[in-house]
Parts: sequence; C-alpha cells; structure tokens
Amino acid sequence: MPASHPGSLTPRVLIFAYSNVGHDCLDLLLRRGVRPVGLFTHADDPSETRWFRSVADLATSHGISFLTPERLPPADWLPRFLHEFRPDLIFSFYYRRMIPTALLDTARLGAFNMHGSLLPKYRGKAPVNWAVLRGETRTGATLHHMVREPDAGDIVDQEPVPIGPRDSAIEVMDRVTAAAVSILDRQLDALLSGTAPRHPQDHAEASYFGGRRPEDGRIDWDQPTAEIFNLIRAVTRPYPGAFGPVPGLGLTRIWWAEPTNEFGSPGEVLSTDPLIIATRDSALRLTEFEPMPSR
Repeated sequence: MPASHPGSLTPRVLIFAYSNVGHDCLDLLLRRGVRPVGLFTHADDPSETRWFRSVADLATSHGISFLTPERLPPADWLPRFLHEFRPDLIFSFYYRRMIPTALLDTARLGAFNMHGSLLPKYRGKAPVNWAVLRGETRTGATLHHMVREPDAGDIVDQEPVPIGPRDSAIEVMDRVTAAAVSILDRQLDALLSGTAPRHPQDHAEASYFGGRRPEDGRIDWDQPTAEIFNLIRAVTRPYPGAFGPVPGLGLTRIWWAEPTNEFGSPGEVLSTDPLIIATRDSALRLTEFEPMPSR
C-alpha cells in the first residue's frame, strides 16, 4: 500500500468498511483520489445471506490489498500496527467491530464513523431495521467523531431520509446508503484538512438498540396489526424474515402481509384463500409466506 513521504500533504487514510455503506463510501473515496494505506473488512459468513456489495471485491478490482481479521489486534500489538499504517485519518463505514480507542487516538486528523440513523437516536446495531420496526417516519445517516462509547461522538454532518408506511428495511437502507455517500462527498475536503465540524450530541435524547438475531423475528399474534406489520417489513428479504405459528401450516415464514379490517381471536385463521390471520385488533392477509422445515 502507498506510503506518504515526510512533508507530504496527502494524509494517510486507514479504512474499516463492510456492507453497502462500506462499499459505496470506499468507492467515493477512490473516485475522489483517496487511496487507503490500510483497509480492513470482514470475511463473509457462509451462514449469512450476502445481499450487499463486497468491499473486498471493490478493493481487489483497484489492486488494493486488505485484511479480514476475526478480531482487531490486542493492545500489545498496537506499536507494530501503528508502525505499519501510521494513520492520519481513520474511517469506519459499517465495520462490525469496535476499533480500539488507543488506535483512534493516534489519528491526528481524527477518526470518523458513518452510522445509519439520525444520532443521537438509534445508537447501536441494526439502526435501520429498528427504525422500521418501531414505525418511524424518517431516519438518515450521520457522520460523527469516534469516541470510546459507541455512536456517542460529536456530529460532523447528517442527512435525513423518509420511511414510508409500506417501506421495507432494505428500501430504507438503500436511501441511507445514498445519504452516507452524499455526506462523505460534501465533507471530504474538511475531513482531509482536519477542519471537520463538531456538533455535540444531546445525550439526554439518545436511544440505544442492540443487535438483532433471526429468532427476534418471531410473531406474537396477540399484538396489534401495526406492530406485526412493522416487524414483517423490518426483517423481510434480504433479512431472515418474520415467522409465527399458523394453524394447519405450523411455524411459517412470512415475507409480506397486508393489514385488513377483519376481526377474530388472535392467531385464528379467518380465511384460507386468501390466508388471513387475526391479530389483537384486526387481521393480516398473508401474501408471501412459506412453511418452515420441521426441526
């Protein structure tokens, strides 16, 4: 990887990136002439459906080497790490692991993370899925200074995106990715010169959400229709999907459903063609579903 020479005005940029935000932000940097001195990404998990664009493939197409460690180096490896990369500026674009504070502190121009929400709301993991699940009408992308606490650093820039009442999480994620690239593009000169803005977050307004697992998609039919519908659209393809018990079918994966104004006991089948299941306050017509294999 290229090295800067003493007195060079070109900052040494170290990048941690994954998923669509990582791919598209790296692509923007390369198009703007920023070539990383180091690139970290993740090896794809064979148990996870890879629906997103590959940072590794993009790097390979540009002749950029990259590392995919299972964990970042321990503290006693930091001197060697810094000797090799000597970063002036650090970016994290949807990288899935925390970067050691000791490393962040070495970047003289700062260390910055791109987060998929309008901070301080929805700190933590899977912010887009959580925002859809909770019925939000907008979210966005936030570029912020990295500190020890996740997603708590001063804000550089934000860009909101809408969440429609029938949008799936992947549709919102596409908008968030475009917003992230837009933010990085307009702030890049300031980031490279060390003059990036700092707007403190209002920590009293912060909300934090943890990671989601496939089993978190289980449907409880004794919930309001709106909450079940939000869960379905928050985890439908390419995510693992929502699932619940359906009389006559057993445990069923539900990829999409439509709210209806019919009524019955929660979980009751009100119609088989089309398949309509009662909820606490109305019902859902299942439009895309499949029985799950018996374990």
